[in-house]
Amino acid sequence: MPHLDRLDRRILALLQQDAGRTNLALADAVGLSPPACLKRVRRLEADGYLARRVALTDPERLGPLVHVVVEVTMERDDKALYRRFLARAARCPAVKQCYQVTGEVDFVLIVVVPDMAAYDRVCDEVLYADDNLRKFRSLVSRFRHKFDTSLELPEA
Repeated sequence: MPHLDRLDRRILALLQQDAGRTNLALADAVGLSPPACLKRVRRLEADGYLARRVALTDPERLGPLVHVVVEVTMERDDKALYRRFLARAARCPAVKQCYQVTGEVDFVLIVVVPDMAAYDRVCDEVLYADDNLRKFRSLVSRFRHKFDTSLELPEA
């Protein structure tokens, strides 16, 4: 993978804050000409540093939503069984994030649903449907105090 210099890192940081920023504004912010900046952005995209550009919605404006953190413990530690579980979780639109973790649990899921009835359906489709599931614990979020999609970029 190519080396990221200080300007590449600055471009990535600014795009994480606002992917809708124009190339002209981005170039001005990092001190490059617009063509040079666009060339760098296209290289960062081609090299896979920019996986995709998205718009983040405000969940408060979309109506009631329930955010659930789910800790999943499996019965057997088996790669094939884990892959099967991961495939099921990936197919479920309500599962927004899925982490395979170390420690007392095997997976942590972030689930967003309109109500508890919808969460029950997720439990049926993803959790109870897996015969390797030992147990799961649901932590229902009362408030979201911080949400940040940016990644801290290590220095060169």
